[in-house]
Amino acid sequence: MAGRVHPRQLAFSLPHAESLSRDNFLEGPANAAALGLIDSWPEWPNRIMWLAGPEGSGKSHLAAIWAELSGARSTTANALTAAGVPGALATGALVVEDLKAKDFDERALFHLMNLAREDGAYVLFTGREVPAALEIELRDLRSRLRAVPVVALLPPDDQLFRGLIVKFCADRQLTVDESVVGYLATRLERSSAAARQAVELLDSEALRLGRPVTRMLAAELLRDA
Repeated sequence: MAGRVHPRQLAFSLPHAESLSRDNFLEGPANAAALGLIDSWPEWPNRIMWLAGPEGSGKSHLAAIWAELSGARSTTANALTAAGVPGALATGALVVEDLKAKDFDERALFHLMNLAREDGAYVLFTGREVPAALEIELRDLRSRLRAVPVVALLPPDDQLFRGLIVKFCADRQLTVDESVVGYLATRLERSSAAARQAVELLDSEALRLGRPVTRMLAAELLRDA
């Protein structure tokens, strides 16, 4: 009689909702200036502003907070078209995310900036680079963008980095103790993106192996990564 085959446990990668509310934003010296900008609206130094920072630094979270506060619509830079500009500015406020070199319609962006100025609308750009670092062919657009005030998000300090690890674990409903947080905080690249990726790996592997998330598991995964 053939032996019974036990099915292997499967780990399903399910989406995990991340709260983008103001209450769920972790504050620290690295993002204090950017958060101050959002909280100070509509008393901005310019109606068009730019948030610059590395991947996972909190730009999208801050943009979501501002959109909720201001009633802004949101779009990505590469989705913006000249024909869509009036509709995008219909509420008088707009978030344009992930503006990077050669990944957007320059004429559409120029039209947006002109119409925003004419209508007195607010625009919040986000990007990994500052405007001066972008290669732009339209001279007038290049001049306009380089005149936009920039607020930078910096790499997280130790306290904020540990807080981010805890937050990403909480977003995935993972219970971890201080030994796990401390181990990750001292061995990962000091970036929000690295922390998020490590927590995702811990979650998926713990589920696949049927093990709790412990310092030992973290050490095994980081050693093999």
